[in-house]
Amino acid sequence: MSAFEILGLGTALPEHSISQTGAATFAATCVSPETPDVRNAPALIQALYRRAGVQSRYSVLLESSSDGEATAERFYRFAASVDDRGPTTADRMLRYETEAPQLAARAADRALQQSGVAPGSVTHLITVSCSGFSAPGVDLFLIESLGLPASVARTHVGFMGCHGALNGLRVAHAFAAADPAAVILVCAVELCTLHHQYGWDPQKIVANSLFADGAAAVVGRAEQRPSGHSTNEAAPLPGRLIASASHVIPNTREMMTWNIRNSGFEMSLSPEVPRIITEFLPKVLSEFLGRNGLNIDQIASWGIHPGGPRILAATAEAARLTESQLAPSLRMLQTCGNMSSPTVLFILQELSRSAATGPCVLLGFGPGLNVEMALLG
Repeated sequence: MSAFEILGLGTALPEHSISQTGAATFAATCVSPETPDVRNAPALIQALYRRAGVQSRYSVLLESSSDGEATAERFYRFAASVDDRGPTTADRMLRYETEAPQLAARAADRALQQSGVAPGSVTHLITVSCSGFSAPGVDLFLIESLGLPASVARTHVGFMGCHGALNGLRVAHAFAAADPAAVILVCAVELCTLHHQYGWDPQKIVANSLFADGAAAVVGRAEQRPSGHSTNEAAPLPGRLIASASHVIPNTREMMTWNIRNSGFEMSLSPEVPRIITEFLPKVLSEFLGRNGLNIDQIASWGIHPGGPRILAATAEAARLTESQLAPSLRMLQTCGNMSSPTVLFILQELSRSAATGPCVLLGFGPGLNVEMALLG
């Protein structure tokens, strides 16, 4: 299969951000002071939020930026009782319908501008999201607002989790291989902060402490270079997608979940996940790279989805990453949090801006427990 050449890459964040200290202050208002068997919940929440490794995050719900104080927003009310679970899923989806298309369009427009591709030339549109649903949705808004052709072929990659953008890139690669004339726009958008969970549940509080909003987009086509281009050449990023793969780790079905419930989408993440990554990832990566004539030591750049500090540390150990190779993913966690599917594309953009070269591996984990890998060069 010929490579998928990335012509343009764009990202977008909501207008306002909040510091992690401010986010923890807000989170304490979502736990009723009447909660039994929990003493000094605000201090415990602050401690859990500090351990998340996040310094600031962006959200479409914020009405102003905050640095230390409680957030300025009106979507989430103070917990009225121990049984209060906050806005309904319907309320959250109404906000998704309003906010997600606008954020996605900003990222897609920037990708198109960088690529030099006219919107009317796009033949395929792939949208990615796991934090909301609506129809007509983001794809129709992109067609109308960006001036894409009415004949553009639409595909939605839905509910794949944090590695969803890598699934979207695989679909784009396949379209390009099937039609060398295809010009493909991939856009991932997530509004994770719509799913803040109320009540005292340490697993959910940890998830609340990590997630954020963002969008990223890629424009690409089948590679136009002569055949025989080496997979291990030190080409500048974002480069081209050479290969991708998935691997479901056995007996891990309950280790990471993302489910729709009455009060938003609920995340669960087992504390065993880092151990499982350390145990299984070396073999999975070695087999994937071996099929492409490479080994771990030949990978110059890495874009690891920052699921949390312990997941990053486990991945670094399993892949024998240097501090400088892990640094882009760690910085993204610190400055933007976990934006779910767009995050690896934000990291790829930072690698490109820093003049990093390939070969590059993008890596994400999702419900399953599934490992998603992409090789760029």
